[in-house]
Amino acid sequence: MNFCSNCGSDQLHLKVPQGDNLPRYICGNCGTIHYQNPKIVVGCLVVQQNQVMLCRRAIEPRKGLWNLPAGYLENGETVEEGALRETWEEAGAKVVIERLHTVYSLPHINQVYMHFLCYMQNPEYTAGPESLEVAFFTANTVPWNELAFSSTRFTLEHFFSGNQQQATYLGQFNHEPKA
Repeated sequence: MNFCSNCGSDQLHLKVPQGDNLPRYICGNCGTIHYQNPKIVVGCLVVQQNQVMLCRRAIEPRKGLWNLPAGYLENGETVEEGALRETWEEAGAKVVIERLHTVYSLPHINQVYMHFLCYMQNPEYTAGPESLEVAFFTANTVPWNELAFSSTRFTLEHFFSGNQQQATYLGQFNHEPKA
């Protein structure tokens, strides 16, 4: 961080504020404490007749590889609204959320993934501007060696294992590229 977003000053100091326990950027001019928090990535595990929807990425990072329809949560959205929006943008699909399926934390890159188990409202879907193609796969046909991110693998493995409980992974030792 080079400048204070409140006053524009370049007098930023990384130190632990009084009453806190973590270092934060504090503006030496106006006193604003700048908190930095993880990015939330939301998406849908769309299931249709025991098959799951994957999108082949048309953008970097990991262009050309397969991923669940997912992306960063926007300000002013609930996690459910963000997951539905991302599924519409990437797969042109209208879906209904059944429940939270997985939570996957990557603290080394400051990201938390939340994937919801969903089903199609209707059979229509199409590749959006961030996808080269959209397809449904069974456990045996998933392109396991062409998955874009470990969060996708974790979510798919949990689904195909038959375990119907929500899964959580704390991935402090995982080193995948930023989404």
